[in-house]
Amino acid sequence: MNRSVLVVDDDRGHRTMLKALLTGWGYSVEEADDGDTAIENVREKPFDLILMDIRMVKVSGLEALNIIKSINPAIPVIIMTAYSSVETAIEAMKKGAYEYLTKPLDFDELRLKMGQAMEHTQLKAENRHLKELIGLQFDTQNIIGRSPVMVSLLETTSRVALSDATVLISGESGTGKEMIAGAIHFNSPRKDHPFIKINCAALAEGLLESELFGHEKGAFTGALRRKEGSFRQAHGGSLFLDEVSEMSLAMQVKLLRVLQEREFTRVGGEEIVHVDVRIIAATNKDLKELVRQNMFRDDLFYRLNVISLHLPPLRERREDVPLLADHFLNKFAEKNSKQIKGFTPQAMDKLIKYDWPGNIRELMNTVERGVVLANSTFLDERDLPIISVENETMAQAQDTSVDLSLEEIEKASILKTLEVTNGNKSEAARRLGITRMTLHKKLKKYSME
Repeated sequence: MNRSVLVVDDDRGHRTMLKALLTGWGYSVEEADDGDTAIENVREKPFDLILMDIRMVKVSGLEALNIIKSINPAIPVIIMTAYSSVETAIEAMKKGAYEYLTKPLDFDELRLKMGQAMEHTQLKAENRHLKELIGLQFDTQNIIGRSPVMVSLLETTSRVALSDATVLISGESGTGKEMIAGAIHFNSPRKDHPFIKINCAALAEGLLESELFGHEKGAFTGALRRKEGSFRQAHGGSLFLDEVSEMSLAMQVKLLRVLQEREFTRVGGEEIVHVDVRIIAATNKDLKELVRQNMFRDDLFYRLNVISLHLPPLRERREDVPLLADHFLNKFAEKNSKQIKGFTPQAMDKLIKYDWPGNIRELMNTVERGVVLANSTFLDERDLPIISVENETMAQAQDTSVDLSLEEIEKASILKTLEVTNGNKSEAARRLGITRMTLHKKLKKYSME
């Protein structure tokens, strides 16, 4: 489909020349001999771009620009002007013109600027669409959970979103803290501005400081240019600090200053940078306990804990498991082009009774694995290995006809969990409810390492 361009100029010969040129470039061109005609055309049809002379007899390009931008602010307008009218053209850009070109036109420059203007408009449209999609993804209506505790939490989240208060979200790993943070941002007055996410546990202290506050060129080895940090990137929007409990005490002091003063300096710099950012923090640890242990600053805790939201673990809202499981099944069945209709009653019963130490993330991974490996239209217990492992181990422990010692049961449980996690010891330790170091000791004890 050809892009449509409106050429506005009271010089008939110039219009005719431009129409022939732009048609040859593949554009669909319409003409207007004055600003008032251009305005009427814009009311009737959505053009992709307007190429308009600034000096016309009846209605000038500057006057027409004001009205056109009020009718359809998304249309890029390129102003054509003589050298003597450059100041007026600059004034037009202040009023919303995309660019100005001086007569006689440089055709290579004209073609370049037209392409850039249309690409800019397309990117804006795509960004707007992306924001709408993200907003829908993080809408509280799309956060799955109809248990009383989740209904109450989502009602509170909707109210909190309308404020500008700092929020602290607590809950075990995998409970959906990032989803709640996104729901707060995308339902807030800041929704059209950035939502920037930082995992405080994923970066070493020096890297975290640079990531948060940015750095100047030459601030350290490898700093080849100035970098804007997450605080500056999130200006006007929200900054999500995940696993904030993992910050060192030194970084906590720097974060506290930003929360108090709303300003900071880049690493290696002296310029004070002012920001307007809403902070949403999350933790899977008990910050009050860390404060008592002098591992987290109490003044920072109170700054973060203005509004407190707690996400319950999945084992405390088992009535939500069927909803979540069905949602993930449909999602992954479509993704993998599988014709799977649901779960057998026995499989769903096991899903509901399982404690889910990894919470929603573990449930999602379990269902995805089941969908990928399934050969039937309904997932049964054999398609859900983590459920099978736990129940088989429990059955061995409870069956008095099986003469197993406690150590043999423990050894069998470790072996089966390692099998399910494909030898991933960190994941196996988490599912067994022990530390990785403890797992290594037990593997050594049972000569399995």
